[in-house]
Amino acid sequence: MGKTRGLALVMGASSGTGRETAKRLAEKGFDVIVAARRMERLEELASQYKSITPKALDLSNPEEVKTFCEYLSTLPRPVSVLINNAGYSIRGALEDVPPEAVRRVFQVNLFSLIQITQACLPAMRKQRKGRIVNVSSMAGKFVFPMSGVYAATKHALEAVTDALRLEVAPFGIKVVAIRPGFVATEFNDAANRIAGDLMAKTATDYKLLYQTAGAGVGKLFVNATVPGPGPIADLILEAVLSENPRMVYSGGFLSQEILGKRFQLHDEGFHRFMGELTGLRVLRV
Repeated sequence: MGKTRGLALVMGASSGTGRETAKRLAEKGFDVIVAARRMERLEELASQYKSITPKALDLSNPEEVKTFCEYLSTLPRPVSVLINNAGYSIRGALEDVPPEAVRRVFQVNLFSLIQITQACLPAMRKQRKGRIVNVSSMAGKFVFPMSGVYAATKHALEAVTDALRLEVAPFGIKVVAIRPGFVATEFNDAANRIAGDLMAKTATDYKLLYQTAGAGVGKLFVNATVPGPGPIADLILEAVLSENPRMVYSGGFLSQEILGKRFQLHDEGFHRFMGELTGLRVLRV
């Protein structure tokens, strides 16, 4: 392959932010392993860049994750840049989300991510350098109603990221969190499909909550232009290429505005803010 800037691994690279990030890394001279469930999407991406290697992987399947981690340990040269971008959202009132759905979203968004990070760390330690970029969410620091389970995975990822950043700094490994707001990708379409399914089955008591909260959040999007994944991929690239990256990068629609409120207000004040935003503060059923 000749001289490259190193080997990068991009998780969740079949669409959206992951796909755009993989393209940018390839264009900057990295060899890139791209992993996701949809192999045909990855192969199409790899056909555009000789430096991209596609790998099919279902992060909800622990056996597949174990096999993939074993593959990483056999690579002739180590992963020097890890982009933990894979994940999905499940939206629904806590009472409505089946336990198996809770387990699956934690498996994909957190448990598999931890395993893959663990597989990449020994070689990074040996090299005394590396870059790990964990794609969290603005929901890693606050919660929309009907998104408690998803936000829980991102709150947990923020904790893992903060601990890891301290643990591996002595080895020259830098750990960065990305907190996207709303981004126009397939991610939201998939989340809305799941929410629609749950709302169709929910108890009558909850239907008005779904409708009220949905309408409240929907008002934020009136006449708004939600950016695509490009700006978030640009932030990830900055986190990879900067000699001294920031610990956290935020971007995307409403990210700065609502995160700003979260960091500005105490818990009771932010609870009131979200209650007013979603219309649930005054709702009585």
